[in-house]
This record gives sequence, C-alpha cells and structure tokens, in this order.
Amino acid sequence: MTRFEKIILSITGGSHLSVHALMLALPSLIPVIRNEFDVGLSTLGFVVSISGFMFGLGAIPAGWAEKRFGGRQLLLIYQAGSSISALLVALSGSFTMMVVGLSFMGFFCSIYHPAGLTLISHRVKTLTRGMAIHGIFGSTGSAIGPILATTAAAIISWRSAYAFLGIFNGLLAISTFIAIPYRKRSSMNETEFENHEETTNKPALILYFLTNALLGMAYYGFTTFMPVHFAENTSSILPNLSANMKAGLFPTMVFVAGIGGQLVGAKIGERFHKPTALIFIIAANIPIFLLMGFSSDLLLILSGILLGIAYFSNQPIGNTLIAEFTHSQNRGLGYGISFFLSFGIGSLAAGFSGIIAENMGVAFVFPAMGILLIPSVIFAFFMRRAARSS
Repeated sequence: MTRFEKIILSITGGSHLSVHALMLALPSLIPVIRNEFDVGLSTLGFVVSISGFMFGLGAIPAGWAEKRFGGRQLLLIYQAGSSISALLVALSGSFTMMVVGLSFMGFFCSIYHPAGLTLISHRVKTLTRGMAIHGIFGSTGSAIGPILATTAAAIISWRSAYAFLGIFNGLLAISTFIAIPYRKRSSMNETEFENHEETTNKPALILYFLTNALLGMAYYGFTTFMPVHFAENTSSILPNLSANMKAGLFPTMVFVAGIGGQLVGAKIGERFHKPTALIFIIAANIPIFLLMGFSSDLLLILSGILLGIAYFSNQPIGNTLIAEFTHSQNRGLGYGISFFLSFGIGSLAAGFSGIIAENMGVAFVFPAMGILLIPSVIFAFFMRRAARSS
C-alpha cells in the first residue's frame, strides 16, 4: 500500500469514525434525555428518525457533487459543518433546539459516505481490504459513540459528548486541509482510477439498493433500541452498574464485535463470489435478531456480540459491489443513492420501532427487524442472478 493510499485511508477512516460516533451517541442517551425532557420512547424514536433521515437526505446531492468537485472539498464541508452542528447540540437549552442541531448534524454527516467511499474506490487498489479498514474505523466510531455519551453524561453532562466530537471534527478538518492537496476534479483522468468500470449494471445495482434499504432499516431498528434493551434486561450482569451506563457499555461491545465482522466480511469477499456471500450473511442475521429479542442477561449479551459480527460483515462486500456495478464516473452518485436508501429511508424504522417499543415492549423490536430482512434475502438472490447475467 502506497503512502498516499495510507493517507487516504487515515483521513477517510477518521471521518468515518466520527460520523458513526456522532450518529450513535443519541440512542444511548435516550434514557437520560427521556428523563430530562419528559418525552416518550415513540417521540425519541422519531427524533432518531429525523436525524437519520437528514443523514440520508444529503447523500444523493453529495454523490452528484463529488463528480463535480471531488472528495476533498466535500470532506471539508462535512467536517466543518458537523463540527458546528455538534457544538449547537452541546449548547442547546431546549428540546426543540436539540432536535434542530441533530437535524443539521445529520445533514452534514450525510455528505461523508459518498465522498469518502468514492475516494477509496478510486484511489485504493486492493478495494475489499481498503473497504474493510474503512469499515473498522466506522465500527470503532460506533463503539466509541455509546460509551463516550454515557460516560460523559455520568461525569459531566450528555452535552459534553457532542462538544468533544465537535472539537474532534474541527481538528480533523484542519488535518484534511493540510494532508490532502487540492486538486481540480476536471484534471483527474478517468484512466488514473483504480477499480475502473466503463458500464453500470443497472438491474444488479437496483436490486442491491433494495437489499441495502432493508438492511438499513434493520440497522436503525436495532441500534436505536439496543441500549434500552440492554439497560432493561441485564439486571444480573454487573448489578452495581447503573442502567444508564449499561446502555453505553453493552452496545459498545456489540460494535467492537462489528470490527471483527468487518474483517470476516473482507476475507469472505476476497475468497468467494460476493453476491452469493451477501445472501448468506443477511440470512444469518435473521435468527440472531429473533434470539436477541427473546433473551436476557448473558445470553442477550452473547447474541448481541453475534449480531455485531454477522451484521457488519455485509459492509465491505456491499460497498465493493457498488464499485463493481457502477461506471467509474458515476460511482459517487451510486454511493449517494445507496446511503440515502440505507440511512434516509432506513431511518424510518426508528420511528415505527418506537411505536412497537411503546406498545409491545422494547424486546419485540428485534424479531420485527429479523422479519424485515426476509425480503432483503430475496432481493439479494435476484441481485446475484443479475450480476451473473451481465
């Protein structure tokens, strides 16, 4: 791996870490915010949906803008904008101001994935491995977000977690400005790209988008209510630890397991036919979701760790498939559409999961997410056929 490739993976990796830390701080803070503002789980579920929808909303225009302006400029906009938005959340004095800050933060965070993933797909030769390294940074951010949020809430204030992440992204923007030289998008020759593709496999790409939209829904459902589920159903594990701290600690363990999942996914993607592998990976998640909903204490923790490995192993493969299915010049838009569906449309699951949690109990959210993945397996099966026929 060249020095420039390492710089690209370091900058995009740091950005990916901060994206997921910012977006996953909120679910672990639901017990604290619920008490402070005296709001219900359904309301907070829709707050997550609003932030998540904004996280997806900007992905399509960001994908279009990447083609015109390049990844460096979009990274800087994401880093600076999310930094200011996170500080706005940290300074919020009302529930409304908090929601406004989270909405802006979601929008600026939405810029990251189309820019970062396209940059990697164009500039890193061993793509599945590069995507896995990038994914590990994201899973690390997902792990840091919950534990940082709950620890900050216990020691200082839940707002201090957003202040810290806002300052981190400000520093990251300075690093990006210095480490990655400015380059006009028009000066980049198509033949310079790694992983060059001259056509777009539209049928396979559309089926992947449908597959990934349902994966995104399952992601929002379990990440939003996993902290509350752990807090309420691990009474015999670490009994001296408060429920609020458990809401940060145990989800962090799941996301740490997700780092292993990224490595597993990279190995599988390098050794086996990627569309076929994706079918089996999605299918493996379904029984784990069911188990997680109907278990408690140690079995709940173990099933959560299994879910972290199984769920996150899809990401290096899926992100590589987008690169294989899209024309090199349109790849940013391909990633933009994918992340709009996964994070924007997928975020709606947080809202209806809140309704399930309030009316049936938090535990029922997880079997519902497992059932949601059944049509995802079907779409992935037809995607494999479309990929082979191209």
